[in-house]
Amino acid sequence: MDGRRVDSDGRINLSVATSDQSFDDSMESERAAYAFLPQTPIRSTDAHLVEFSEAMRAVAKTLRQVAEGKAAAQAEAAEWKRKYELEKATKAHKHLSVTKGCSNCDKGKLEDLASRLTLETTSVDLASCCGNHGICSHQILQDECPETNKNSDDKIVGRKAQFKLSWGYNGDSNGQHKHDFVSFEKGDITTAERSNKQILLKWESPPQTVLFVTKPNSNSVHALCAEMVRWLKENNNINIFVEPRVSKELVTEDSYFNFIQTWDNDEEMKTLHTKIDLVVTLGGDGTVLWLYRECLDHVLKRPFGITLRSRLQCHVICDSAKNEVETEEPILVLNEVTIDRGMSSYLTYLECYCDSSFVTRVQGDGLIISTTSGSTAYSLAAGGSMVHPQVPGILFTPICPHSLSFRPLILPEYVTLRVQVPINSRGQAWASFDGKGRKQLGPGDALLCSISPWPVPTACLVDSTTDFLRSIHEGLHWNLRKSQSFDGPAA
Repeated sequence: MDGRRVDSDGRINLSVATSDQSFDDSMESERAAYAFLPQTPIRSTDAHLVEFSEAMRAVAKTLRQVAEGKAAAQAEAAEWKRKYELEKATKAHKHLSVTKGCSNCDKGKLEDLASRLTLETTSVDLASCCGNHGICSHQILQDECPETNKNSDDKIVGRKAQFKLSWGYNGDSNGQHKHDFVSFEKGDITTAERSNKQILLKWESPPQTVLFVTKPNSNSVHALCAEMVRWLKENNNINIFVEPRVSKELVTEDSYFNFIQTWDNDEEMKTLHTKIDLVVTLGGDGTVLWLYRECLDHVLKRPFGITLRSRLQCHVICDSAKNEVETEEPILVLNEVTIDRGMSSYLTYLECYCDSSFVTRVQGDGLIISTTSGSTAYSLAAGGSMVHPQVPGILFTPICPHSLSFRPLILPEYVTLRVQVPINSRGQAWASFDGKGRKQLGPGDALLCSISPWPVPTACLVDSTTDFLRSIHEGLHWNLRKSQSFDGPAA
């Protein structure tokens, strides 16, 4: 292969052609081996030459089997990729046909309706965007199509807040940096120092609705949530949404919290992304009570840095339905997908492919496919590396592999991973997504994973790099040890 990039059909044809060539080479090797045998004077009394001739026949047979196996594996990988691309194209066509009747939305807006980002905004005329030194919310992040869903929950007031994204340098928004990641000047290709840039978010209209997501069974987190809800209502007059469990606890505790809103069923919960401007997640031990006012006031009223955390989108394809186009929505994962052996006493046996290339066979307790945000979670415990959340990539980490040479990998973010349970596997496997929603994978079933085009934007306390280093120092005590003394022997 000469390394040139071609379209998907070209890649498939190229890989098949390569496998055919290797098959022909093996056949030539086999014929050469058999042609060599009559030329060798074999005497019945010469045991060494007899053994050598038998070895040559075994080598020729092995070469043929290897070539046939490689050709079959590459052809199967190409077929799986073709089916996956067909599935994506069918879903995109279906989505566009459903929303085609909306005359007020252009094609770009219709494609953005599926994103469901946490920070979405109201659709406005693109001509009103300034376009200076930034990315306006109405250019890339869209709310619902105008004139639709008029009968939504009348408890929600007003439209969603608009915002603008811009590039900053070391936390400062000077608007002088290039927007492209790669530049071409004077015949040289250079990167645009992407690692030095911090994305900033500035509200163009005040946020009106905040959703609280809290850690259960924690008294300190519950007290912090109650205090923050009270402060936001009294000082900023913001609509508050909480989980049904939290709503019941707060209202039972004090009738003052009757103003908070929640959802009654899954259908209402799925429409929250069209109403929420900001999501506040409370975890840990709730010991930052004295910091929340300064942090919330900064996020609500001033430009602040954000980290775009990539997610995985996963498809489970059963062997019985692999010739059909899947209709289920993809499963979105923020941290990791785990494939393990469940209750089985046998080793997990998995075949892994990256696009159309064979990666390896996993024999062990399982496999973790993680985002860079999840690199400090289960993947770290299994021996994977810690990766900055803004590094684009997919972590490939084995769980207790039965091999001394199976080391973790970091793959580029544009690849598609396929993990398949072979037909000859002794047992079944189980896949879990961010630790929940377990699905059984039987022999012949496959799991497809790729980076989702819809990241989760999270607010930074300082900037993404400072926050990342602070979290691994304080949360994981990374490289914490006693310093050496100064009274050692003289050099």
